[in-house]
Amino acid sequence: MLIREATSADIPEIISVLCASIGESKLPKTEEIWRYKHFDNPFGTSIVLLAGVSGRIIGVRAFMKWEWNLNGTQLSALRAVDTGVLPEYQGKGIFKELNSFGMGMVKDRGEHFIFNTPNSKSLPANLKMGWNKIDKLKIAFIPGNFRTQIFKNDIHYERSINLTPLELQELLDIYNNLQSQRGKIFTPKSPAYLKWRYERNPLQEYQIFADKDFYLAAYLKSHKHFAELRITEHIYHDRVGLDKIKKAISEMNKIFRADLIAYSPGLNLSSFQFSAKLGPVMVCRNLNLDVASHKKVRNLINWSYALGDLELF
Repeated sequence: MLIREATSADIPEIISVLCASIGESKLPKTEEIWRYKHFDNPFGTSIVLLAGVSGRIIGVRAFMKWEWNLNGTQLSALRAVDTGVLPEYQGKGIFKELNSFGMGMVKDRGEHFIFNTPNSKSLPANLKMGWNKIDKLKIAFIPGNFRTQIFKNDIHYERSINLTPLELQELLDIYNNLQSQRGKIFTPKSPAYLKWRYERNPLQEYQIFADKDFYLAAYLKSHKHFAELRITEHIYHDRVGLDKIKKAISEMNKIFRADLIAYSPGLNLSSFQFSAKLGPVMVCRNLNLDVASHKKVRNLINWSYALGDLELF
């Protein structure tokens, strides 16, 4: 078996392997989406490893590049995504070999750590291979406007982005500086990131409101018995921005009439909000972090995240 890095010429076969191994039931797999996730990412091109036998790709392990910031220091991270092995080769240690090969490669390239939010089936394998369990992600909730039935085809997302490029950059600079001063681990936001993650995302449309004081992105997520208005991004730096976010969410809720509104605990919408560790388990694997930084990364209390920073997409 040969393990190598993928090239753009491998994309059609990569997609075929992923469809055969994990299907398309939750996340569609097309060349457009692959390029969006792994080539257009403003943090950089993903590291994608392939396992091959006789020139045929039998396994895929992708590491999406991401950036976090701690006390003004950039932490170069990777998120383990899009992994699959052809059914006839499963149970033969292919995934373990791809993972081991990848760990050595990205460590040598100076990446600081890898993180992921694996499902319940993948979590034991991650822990067995030396990943550290951080914690279940904490999510905040407030009640929405109850509706008895959810019609996906009646959802129309709008964008109201009323600020100049200079005003957006100023908003993000202030936001990033304040986050850094708080000493939390956060994803620094840029105009390129917002366009990529929310405004040009082929996997999910978003309702977006923004002006010189705030940037807000959200969408309606349908569950079996209820609808959730998920606030994926909330950027502001003062009371004016927070008040505008509250007003925008209220307007969204009138439109979508979700049963509840979910967001990260860092956004304080109401004194009556409820928060709990109801999100997926977050895990990490240290590569080149110093002892103090690794200790902080392993404690969820040190993280300041929007739901969009950690949501699987």
